[in-house]
Amino acid sequence: MPSEIEHYDYELPRERIAQRPLSCRSDARLLVVQREKGCWEHSHVRNLEEWLHPGDLLVLNDTRVIPARLSGRRTNTGGRWSGLFVRADEAGNWQVLSKTRGKLAPGETITLQDRQRSDRYRLMLLAELGGGMWAVRPDSSEPALAILEQVGRVPLPPYIRDGEMVESDRRDYQTVYAEKAGAVAAPTAGLHFTERLLERLEAAGIGTCTLTLHVGLGTFRPVSVEKLSDHPMHAEWASLDAATAARMRAVQAAGGRLVAVGTTVVRTLETVAADGPLRAWQGETDLFIRPPFQFRAVDALMTNFHLPKSTLLVLVRTFGGDELIRKAYEEAIREKYRFYSYGDAMLIL
Repeated sequence: MPSEIEHYDYELPRERIAQRPLSCRSDARLLVVQREKGCWEHSHVRNLEEWLHPGDLLVLNDTRVIPARLSGRRTNTGGRWSGLFVRADEAGNWQVLSKTRGKLAPGETITLQDRQRSDRYRLMLLAELGGGMWAVRPDSSEPALAILEQVGRVPLPPYIRDGEMVESDRRDYQTVYAEKAGAVAAPTAGLHFTERLLERLEAAGIGTCTLTLHVGLGTFRPVSVEKLSDHPMHAEWASLDAATAARMRAVQAAGGRLVAVGTTVVRTLETVAADGPLRAWQGETDLFIRPPFQFRAVDALMTNFHLPKSTLLVLVRTFGGDELIRKAYEEAIREKYRFYSYGDAMLIL
């Protein structure tokens, strides 16, 4: 008998994985799925206002991607080392996902190199935390973000050019409304918006508001257990302020829809709504949205196309209807949509 997660598998031709964004973000295709009618239509993100109503409210995630990918060498041996910054604590210690040949040991140092391959800083390995994660300490009192701006690279997922950034990724892998630094992956549904599109939507009576969820490592971690309920869901820090929550309540009370731009927004809003009406909230959420799940806050969802066997795909099929979204993915593959972070989008109404 196949495991539950096998139900969320699908075959995708490699050429359908977008390697670069379109020159104009809003030119991305948009597969509009209408749940009540059980059908879909083909459109473009630039035509988003045709599918929304005056009084609707787009909810955006204003997290900012940090240059979290690190490269360097083991100071003593010269062996190549790569890592991903995850977080820093108030004492100045970092958590870093580490990758190198051979076994690392506490007390060893890593020499970090900047994007021109010049030596810049050293990291002292403090303790192994399991799963390739290490507690480390840089040899500088500068804030973590200041160090990362000098030596870090854009943390592209491996399916985009094997994770190797080009200079344009520093702009492209960031939403135009990114504000609060802390994500190690982009909230990719938001990559399709331009300042002009947001202005047009506002002029059409379709509002926007923001919350924050710092996208973490676990977002891309595949589900490897047979039962979805056994999957250890990652936790991500999120925040919703009181004024925004009040605006959301007013929109819904007036008959407008909350349109989540991305699965990160869905997770934040549904975490808050689990205990009652939307309100000010801040903390970590490890909510894994899977069947059966009762959505209490989100009315519509704009999202990219997601990896097979991922928690994000499970969320989208739970929201949109399992069979309908499965068939919509088949349609997107047939019609040669571009998939994943730099790819096209889906709007589920």
